[in-house]
Amino acid sequence: MTITIERPVKTEPTAATPVDAPRVVGGRTRDDVFSLVGSASGALALVWLVFNMILGWSGLLGFTIVWFVAFVVIYAAVTSWTNPRTAVVDRLAAAVVTGGAVVVGLALASTLIFTVVKGFDALTHMNFYTDDMAGVAPRDPLDQGGILHAIVGSFVMVGIATAVSLPLGVGTAIYITEVGSRGGKWVRTVIEAMIGLPDILAGLFVYVTLILALGFERSGFAAAMALAIMMTPIIARSAEVQLRVVPGGLREAGLALGATRWRTVKGIVVPTAKAGLATALILGIARAVGETAPVLITSGASTFLNTNPVSEPMNSLPLYILFAVRSGQPEYIIRGFGAAAVLLGIVLALFVMARLLTKDRMSR
Repeated sequence: MTITIERPVKTEPTAATPVDAPRVVGGRTRDDVFSLVGSASGALALVWLVFNMILGWSGLLGFTIVWFVAFVVIYAAVTSWTNPRTAVVDRLAAAVVTGGAVVVGLALASTLIFTVVKGFDALTHMNFYTDDMAGVAPRDPLDQGGILHAIVGSFVMVGIATAVSLPLGVGTAIYITEVGSRGGKWVRTVIEAMIGLPDILAGLFVYVTLILALGFERSGFAAAMALAIMMTPIIARSAEVQLRVVPGGLREAGLALGATRWRTVKGIVVPTAKAGLATALILGIARAVGETAPVLITSGASTFLNTNPVSEPMNSLPLYILFAVRSGQPEYIIRGFGAAAVLLGIVLALFVMARLLTKDRMSR
């Protein structure tokens, strides 16, 4: 008996046969660009006509909000003519997310530009970086005095705080991730609670314990201890996240080779998470370098350069900015905005450093 197997005959698609084509989800077509630009332009013209000419309202913020809402509505109507519901929802979500990112970016850019412009006259004088304010009155011209004492004070305080908080934070993270047990859960809970601790409470704690109870004088060291209390939970929480990213196979390989648990942590886990630990440290420093209340309570402000952290008050950039802006004197206010621009530059440099330290790891 002969069995015949018929193979299906392939037919070429004709003009009457519909061809299923996958929908392009990446990139923008000409229709997408025209719909986006046309909706934005139409919404702008409509809102300008109704908002300003008919209703007679004013205000840049209100105009922008109404324009964005009108843009979303018009964009949804335009895209629904030629696209399915899924594509319309996707484009609306992309428009809303992009609009939010633009708002945040504009807010950040406006803050940076405003600060630099207000303090530009002070930033152009070299004495602003090399002199202190000893013997300089708030009304003196900008070619006298500077913020050297505040810059040095900030670096001294943050340096001492880093020396205290770094081993505590990393050690706490290692205990939570490598030891675990029931105690690790309690420690994690305490760390998360300390992250939300108000800044002034850290300053009050150090003021009561070190200055009132133990007899330390108000100094940069006391301020550094308050900053260390704030930095430690941030470093510990960030370091814990980075240590958990390390693959468990590396730990198992170290233990299989006969290494102890702590030898494995020291020689394998910590070096693998080195870039992430550096990022955690920089995040803690960036938080501490801009604090005002703890420094004001534990150290106080000064107008002279002081490099001794255990004797006499020591100023910092946030304190200098606070007193300068509240002085009411135009020249001193300009100095305050100049110091704020320098502080922004320092924080920006720290975050750029963090990105550079984690660049190779992210690319891998």
